[in-house]
Amino acid sequence: MEQQQQLQRSTSGSPRSPSSQPYLSVSVTDPVKLGNGVQGYISYRVITKTNLPEYQGHEKIVIRRYSDFDWLRDRLFHNYKGVFIPPLPEKSAVEKFRFSAEFIEMRRQGLDIFVNRIASHQELQHSEDLRTFLQADEETMERLRSQETGIFKKKPADLMQIFKDAQSKVSDIVLGKEKPVEESNLEYEKLKHYIFELENHLAEAQKHAYRLVKRHRELGQSLSDFSKAVKLLGACEGGALGKAFSELGTKSEALSVMLQKEAHQLLMNFEEPLKDYVRAVQSIKATIAERANVFRHQCELAETMKLKEINLDKLMLTRSYKMGEAEHEYNELKAENEEATRRFETIVRLMNEEIARFQEHKTLDMGIAFHEFAKGQVRLANSIADAWRSLLPKLEACSTQ
Repeated sequence: MEQQQQLQRSTSGSPRSPSSQPYLSVSVTDPVKLGNGVQGYISYRVITKTNLPEYQGHEKIVIRRYSDFDWLRDRLFHNYKGVFIPPLPEKSAVEKFRFSAEFIEMRRQGLDIFVNRIASHQELQHSEDLRTFLQADEETMERLRSQETGIFKKKPADLMQIFKDAQSKVSDIVLGKEKPVEESNLEYEKLKHYIFELENHLAEAQKHAYRLVKRHRELGQSLSDFSKAVKLLGACEGGALGKAFSELGTKSEALSVMLQKEAHQLLMNFEEPLKDYVRAVQSIKATIAERANVFRHQCELAETMKLKEINLDKLMLTRSYKMGEAEHEYNELKAENEEATRRFETIVRLMNEEIARFQEHKTLDMGIAFHEFAKGQVRLANSIADAWRSLLPKLEACSTQ
């Protein structure tokens, strides 16, 4: 995973190097558990290194918790319509998993990838909210999190429901269950179809990756249990057979440890990247829903303008005293429609740029993930074969006596 993170950073334009070139590099490190029970949470050190003039110094270290990262993502989603906001790693509600060493490390890596994707994004890296997140003291962040303005009056669960409803709405449009006002754009239809198909295929691959991890762990545990039983059997037998059984138990124990390590590597370098891309596609679907909403609003304004224009023409013909008020309303509506049109065109432009960037990064990340998976399976298969092969002469000698 660390190799994957380095590659992501190096290819995204945020080098940790030469001060002569603009750079913004972020590390999420040192997770620490604070509090107990439902009040417990994990804090992280967020280290920022940069030479950008808008930042306070070349290095800054702050303490952040998951809800701070969540705040940043909500702010970016609200302020950057049309941009695919990177997803956050999942938040486990089960305490025994939430505070396990494996889950904590998995989340730390996920948060590190999340914030570096933002820091390397040509639009998001200039966000004032990002600068606040990377530089503000803990009291300021706590105050910002507690502020409720606009969309942030909604509780997180309510906000997620809004996204789910919006995604469901887009799903209905794509599947033809509903026929509201929508874009008649072939490229946009292809994009929606691609995203929904991609989500299904990634989710299916991730499900089977999870099963592979589980299988490795179960086989490792079985070998561990087998090792104990064979060692006890060897102790009872004695002689050459007992020694052979003892070595069989030792090899089985070593292979058990190897399988457990490989299961962890498979989780971190294969299953988790797949799961991360499932979440990324869900973020894209939320952006698609925003685009559909803006388009519908623009169409509604255009229809209302037509009605206002017809009414204004009638009032001009009759020289009605209401003509001034009607003209004022029409001009206000025209300005609002022009703004809605600009907003929609911006979203379309950004989405076109974003999908090209997304596909480029996906190709790289998926290539790394599947390459690591294949290398791990080859390494494991060779190690297992070598371990059993080394035992064959001794076991064969016992079987021919």
